Amino acid sequence: MITLYANARVFTADPDPHRAWAESFAVRDDTIVFVGDRDQAPDADATVDLQGRLVLPGITDAHTHLLMMGAALGQVPLTDARSLDEIQARLRRAREENPDAVVLRGRGWLFDSVPGGAPTAAMIDAAVPDIPVYLDANDYHSCWVNSAALAELGITRDTADPIGGSIARDEHGEATGLLYETAAVQYAWAQRDAATTDDARDADVERAIDAYLASGVTGVVDMAFDEHGLAAFERARVRRGGELPIRVAAHWLITNTGDDAANLAQVARAAELAGAESTPWLRVVGIKLILDGTIDACTAALRHPYADGTNADPIWPRERLEPVVAAADAAGLQVAQHAIGDFAVDLALAAIEHAIDVNGERERRHRIEHLEYAAPGTAERMARLGVTASMQPVHADPAIFANWAEMLGDHRVERAFPWPEYEEAGALLAFSTDAPTAPHAALANLYVASTRASALDPSVPATHPQYALPLDRALGHATRDAAASVGDGDWRGRIAPGFAADVVVLDADPFEGGPRSLLETRVVETIVAGRSRHRR
Repeated sequence: MITLYANARVFTADPDPHRAWAESFAVRDDTIVFVGDRDQAPDADATVDLQGRLVLPGITDAHTHLLMMGAALGQVPLTDARSLDEIQARLRRAREENPDAVVLRGRGWLFDSVPGGAPTAAMIDAAVPDIPVYLDANDYHSCWVNSAALAELGITRDTADPIGGSIARDEHGEATGLLYETAAVQYAWAQRDAATTDDARDADVERAIDAYLASGVTGVVDMAFDEHGLAAFERARVRRGGELPIRVAAHWLITNTGDDAANLAQVARAAELAGAESTPWLRVVGIKLILDGTIDACTAALRHPYADGTNADPIWPRERLEPVVAAADAAGLQVAQHAIGDFAVDLALAAIEHAIDVNGERERRHRIEHLEYAAPGTAERMARLGVTASMQPVHADPAIFANWAEMLGDHRVERAFPWPEYEEAGALLAFSTDAPTAPHAALANLYVASTRASALDPSVPATHPQYALPLDRALGHATRDAAASVGDGDWRGRIAPGFAADVVVLDADPFEGGPRSLLETRVVETIVAGRSRHRR
């Protein structure tokens, strides 16, 4: 059966500007078979009049955390709570609304919303002292807890810092209530995982899928997949008879245990999963390594110190990193490395160069995630190596930029998130949100990309507007290039014959209404594999 979609403004995301726009397209089953003028279209069994609406290729969020996002949608939101008083008021209100709760979880707090940027358990205790409280930072690299949570976790003055993380302590060595990096993972997140039921994870999966489809996202790349996530999405696929309503490509999270054999065993598990029978709906494509932390928490690894004179060591030292990257590369896995500071970025690229030396020249497409501050010349080096720049426009939102800039405090601030550099160097640039560290809404992400203005607070002036991209280029990075970032560029991410029928219909046209209209535009319909998965 052929369905013709006519009377539309179709942005195809074709890199050839002469083929970037069309007025109709036709779909047979799950595949696009025609794009062009209506009078040249094939005979159709049905015709849909789109009434002049804008149509885009399905958006791919090229870096997200699905289970965490689904859970976050049900937690206390704190990103816009810009004072300790407001944070405490929200926690009190949440406790009053859930008197039978045995734990309270929140997410998204910002360091500069807390006095001195130093959260303590006592601050939470003043609002909710009777049950454990776990509050993930906006960047999800720190977890702020109260005294009841410290007791639940068994953290005392004698608890050792894990590899790649630390427990904040006072002058007497007592834990103050903030867990940095792997300390958050090994204590707070491990407790969360142990306490979460399969039913709760299933609900998180459904929330994440529904939210993405309503945002026009048809494909996602999960960047911290583990056994819990795999099982939850397999259950979701089985519930639907073998399919999902959204395409999931996953990177298996590899943690640094300090032991090469144990690290390589994790890579072997990822290779086993990647080699298993996969579908276009759910597949493991690579591994994820977190090399450093974040600039906001002063845990990203830099070549020169932060404004306060401190610096951070990488979570993966070179001697532990190189064997893992080389083994994953040899197994044909895509390697995605979280690297925010310039030292970590150089470390990531050196590991890829080492893998090429060990395994020989061949076609490969590894990635670096975030690249918030990278040294001049990084983009050109990545282009030579064929490494994708995976970046998140919403992380550059001016409403949350002040603390980032203050932590660096010098000329490096002027090189924050310089997306055009990667374009000009010829590196593949893929856009994403890193939800739930930032809002998952795709159109708000594109607003930041095309303006460098704030989607969180439009009254805040733009920061570094010279790095804003025209909307058509930003869209290309969120559709065509995001799909290509996991090797799918030859079959999805564009509206073109032979490509998957993954398309989005909007109720307004920001090309005509201007970028600001992206904040008001809504998704009318999301079609995945030729089937309507969301209709407003």
